[in-house]
Amino acid sequence: MKKLLIISPYFPPINAADMQRIRMSLPYFSSHGWEPAVVMVEPEYTDLPTDTLLNENIPASVTIHQVKALPKKWTSKVGLGSIALRALWFYKRKVNQLLKSEKFDLIYFSTTQFPVLILGPYWKKKFGVPYIIDMQDPWRSEYYQDKSKIERPKKHWFSYRLNKFLEPIAMQKVDGLISVSKGYLDTLTERYPQLNDLPKRIITFAAFPPDFETVRKHRAEFNLPYLKTASNYNFVYVGRGGHDLKQAAEILFSAFQTGLKAHPRLFKHARFHFIGTSYAPKGEGVATIQPIARQMDISTYVNEQTDRLPFYQSLFTLDNADHLMILGSEDKSYTASKIFPYILSDKPILAFFHSESSAAQIISECQAGTVIPLEEDAIHLQKIVYEYLHRALLGRQQPAKTDWKAFENYEAFNMCRKQCEVFNEVIANAERKNG
Repeated sequence: MKKLLIISPYFPPINAADMQRIRMSLPYFSSHGWEPAVVMVEPEYTDLPTDTLLNENIPASVTIHQVKALPKKWTSKVGLGSIALRALWFYKRKVNQLLKSEKFDLIYFSTTQFPVLILGPYWKKKFGVPYIIDMQDPWRSEYYQDKSKIERPKKHWFSYRLNKFLEPIAMQKVDGLISVSKGYLDTLTERYPQLNDLPKRIITFAAFPPDFETVRKHRAEFNLPYLKTASNYNFVYVGRGGHDLKQAAEILFSAFQTGLKAHPRLFKHARFHFIGTSYAPKGEGVATIQPIARQMDISTYVNEQTDRLPFYQSLFTLDNADHLMILGSEDKSYTASKIFPYILSDKPILAFFHSESSAAQIISECQAGTVIPLEEDAIHLQKIVYEYLHRALLGRQQPAKTDWKAFENYEAFNMCRKQCEVFNEVIANAERKNG
C-alpha cells in the first residue's frame, strides 16, 4: 500500500467547498492501493462555518494531522486574512516532522488556498517526495483584469500580484496535475511549457450519494432557511454569488418580468431564493443577486441570504425545494461542484452555463436537467426561460428522467480511482528517473 500525504487547509468539520474532493475520496483510496493521511488547519483558526456531520463518512482509519495558524485577529490589522499564508510556517514545520519520521510516496495538494502550494518544491528538494496539484479553481486568473473596480473581488490588486509571483514557484517542479476543467490545464501549460510532458488528468468533482442518506437520517435537525407556504412556488439556488453570475441572473429575471406582465396571477406565486452566496464571515457578506432584482423592480419575489449554510443544511434545503436553479458563469472553463447534490435531489433543474463547460456537459450527459447556454443570444434565451418558468408554475415541468447509469461515472468511487491512476503514473515516472 503506497502512502499519500494530503494537504488540505480546510477540512471537516469546516464547511468549505475545496475540501469536498478529499472528503468524498477518503473512503475509497485504500480500495485503489493508497493509504491517505491529511494535514489540515485547526478549525479554531478559520472563520468559516462548521458542520460536524461532515465527519460522519470519514473512515476512522484515516490519520488527520492538524496545524496552527497565525490568529486572524492579529493579521487582519495588516490586511492578511488568507488561511494559507497564516498557516504556511506551521505547515512547513509539521510536514517536515512527518516526512522525517515516515515514508510517504506522494504529496497531494487539493485546495484553493493556493499559497501553501509553494511548499511542494521545498519538500521535494529536501525529502525527495514528488507532489501533485489539484486545480479546483484558477490560481492566477485574468478574468477580472478588464472588469470595473466594483466588479473585482476585495483586495484584487494585491491578490493578483501575489498569485502572479507564487504560481510559477509551485509549477516549476510539480510532478503531475489534476484539474476540474480543461481550460485551467490549457492556461497553465501555455504559461509553463514544461508541464506539457507531465501526467495530467481532467477529473470533475464527485457525487457522493451517502450524503443524502445522512440528510434523511438527521432530517428532524434541520430547518428551511426560507418560508415555505402552500401558495408560493419556490425556486432555490444554494451556492456562491458574484458579479460573474450577473448575465445568468439578468436572463432569469427578465424572463420572470415577461411572465409577470403576461400572466400576473400565475407568476406572482413564484419566489426565487439565493442562499449562501458569500464566503465572507457571517453577517459580513455583500449581496450580488438582490441588487439586480431591485434594479429590475422585482425584489419582492427575490430573496438573497449571503450567509453560508452548514453543508447538510444546504442539502436539506435542496431536497425540499419545489424547483432548483443553478446560476453559472459565461466562462466555458467554469465548473461547479454543487451540480451533483442538485442532481441527487432528483428535482427539476434549470441551469445557466456555457454549453462547453463541464457542468453543462455533465447535466446534459446524465439528462438531469435543462441547460441554458449563456453564449447564445440573450433575448432568445429569455424567451426560452420564460416558457420554462410558465410550464413550471403550471405544474407541467417534471423532473428530468436522469440517466443514473451515466451518473455512476461521476460518483466518488470512480473519481477516486481516476485520481489514483494519476498518482501511479507520477510514481512510475519518479522511479524511472531515479532508477
